[in-house]
Amino acid sequence: MARREETVDTELLAQLESSGDRIRVPLPKRKVNEMFAIADQILGGRRVRSICEDGETRLARIPGKMRRRQWVREGDLIVIQPWEFQDEKANVCMRYTKTQSLYLSRKGALPEIVDLFGMTREDEAAQLDEEAPPPEAESEGGEEEPAGEVEEPIKDDGDKDDIDSFFG
Repeated sequence: MARREETVDTELLAQLESSGDRIRVPLPKRKVNEMFAIADQILGGRRVRSICEDGETRLARIPGKMRRRQWVREGDLIVIQPWEFQDEKANVCMRYTKTQSLYLSRKGALPEIVDLFGMTREDEAAQLDEEAPPPEAESEGGEEEPAGEVEEPIKDDGDKDDIDSFFG
């Protein structure tokens, strides 16, 4: 029996985003050395291989209290706390749902190394710029373009084959 894929709750996401600048999802406590990570591989025996925001790969242990309440799957955004005496091992402190992960990604709270869930504000702005209709090349009424906006001619390199030669 296969497990159900987690879906994004669009109503909850819209409610979270309408709050303004304040982030309404719990963040890692930096004072106790917690950080974001991605659950890379489930190893069994309550252990997960995780890729942390500092670039390290750590073996993380899921405590029994958390294991009974929620499942950690591959690709989930989690919060881990590295051990003080063995830096290559850690404890899992929290797991974010897909909706929460997407919200954090859109707010720009995730570091680039663990931002696999959506788009940051810059990506959204770039996408909106691409969707905008291009300005009209020719203006109506036969007016000439201003002298400051001169297009450069396209240079044809002789060493590249013409596209028509590929199709006959």
